[in-house]
Amino acid sequence: MAEISAAGGDVAGHVCDVTDWAAVQGLVAKAESLFGGLDVLCANAGIFPQKKIVEMDPADWDHVLATNLKSSFLCVKAAIPAFERRGGGRVVITSSITGPITGYPGWTHYAASKAGQLGFLRTAAMELSRYNVTVNAVMPGNIVTEGLEGLGAEYLRQMADSIPLKRLGRVEDIGHAALFLASDEAAYITGQTIVVDGGQVLPESLDAMTAI
Repeated sequence: MAEISAAGGDVAGHVCDVTDWAAVQGLVAKAESLFGGLDVLCANAGIFPQKKIVEMDPADWDHVLATNLKSSFLCVKAAIPAFERRGGGRVVITSSITGPITGYPGWTHYAASKAGQLGFLRTAAMELSRYNVTVNAVMPGNIVTEGLEGLGAEYLRQMADSIPLKRLGRVEDIGHAALFLASDEAAYITGQTIVVDGGQVLPESLDAMTAI
């Protein structure tokens, strides 16, 4: 928030449980009251606790799906009246390469939620077109965040070594893609995805990396 203010932007925080319908409606109402309307919704909430299927309780599954997937539906649904009042808008969903493209042990619930977001956005893009709203997604690879750092230095090193650009992504790398999809330049793009992963999904095997 401090960085946005320093750059001359208006910013405000609002605590919201994105799995709760009333709370999400309140979030949209707050945004409208503070800024006079809603132009862009970025559905970015997500968690990725690591647990293999054999150890996973149904409650674990439900928690991740609610936070990552149900929240996308709730936020988009709550935003529709605001977009209609505004005469249009942009929805940018943060999905992932994990699920739609790749897999990793311990993240079946996360992978299912991220693949589900892409199924949701394609039909949502059709339904919201009547309101002049586009719906697209950014699909990050491994991005350096507090959550990723919690997986340990060895995990981060192995991931960086498996990426053709030889580094993990920065939050700014995802932000630039999201900003494009939220811009006027992307007004004729909807129902689409952008993979931002430094080429992580390109190698057929670890041997391919040694041949670079």
